Amino acid sequence: MKLKNFEIGKDKLTILAGPCAAESMDILRRTAEGLKKACEELDINYVFKSSFDKANRTSITSYRGPGLEKGLEMLSQIKKEFDLPIVTDIHTPDQAAPVAEVADIIQIPAFLCRQTDLLVAAAKTGKIVNIKKGQFLAPQQMKALVKKVEDSGNNQIMLTDRGTTFGYGNLVVDFRAIPIMKEFGYPVVFDATHSVQMPGSNGDSTGGDRRFVPTLAKCAMAAGAEVLFFEVHPEPDKALCDGPNMLALSDAKEVFKKCKEIFEVVRA
Repeated sequence: MKLKNFEIGKDKLTILAGPCAAESMDILRRTAEGLKKACEELDINYVFKSSFDKANRTSITSYRGPGLEKGLEMLSQIKKEFDLPIVTDIHTPDQAAPVAEVADIIQIPAFLCRQTDLLVAAAKTGKIVNIKKGQFLAPQQMKALVKKVEDSGNNQIMLTDRGTTFGYGNLVVDFRAIPIMKEFGYPVVFDATHSVQMPGSNGDSTGGDRRFVPTLAKCAMAAGAEVLFFEVHPEPDKALCDGPNMLALSDAKEVFKKCKEIFEVVRA
């Protein structure tokens, strides 16, 4: 699957990474610059990620992002300034067309992965569609979602594992999901940062434990994932959303380096 000047799922590791939500141009620029430099030095494919809206917040007062119009302007600016492909998520079918004018990959959030109209709208843009596996789904059940996109005329698909509901307020990662979803014939992504979330554990916000992000990412490489997803922030403890599970920008290169080493051993 070609994107810009590289192929996803081939001989190089691909990383999708950036801040959870678009907070400011300064944070987007700092993160894009730092991650692009790290990935170039490591010879890793890089796609910039951030969200213009995070519609599934725990509280109605939680920061959601700048909104569709302003958010797409910000992402478009990052795309031009740093010459980077963009991945961002949509929450309603009417967002697909305007988002496709900026984004190279349209992401379907885990909570919305079964929404047929959303999948069809994303598919019809002709862009790569990254479907995140719902925390409530078994990996085998993703086949039906793949078929919805295929039947809508699009076979540019990626599938993302981001943990499975484990009781209340916690997630667990079953790495069998990676080889199971690879059987469908599309690149498999592992979302290392959302997998350490503790949904709603802070009362009016989601908690998490970023200590385990590197461990889970390395395990995903060993299990055969072709792509890694990280939410990264210059100062995660000051982030307006998902701070507890985001990777610090200063730590990203070392984590990427270890993951690349395992990726190359497995691919060999």
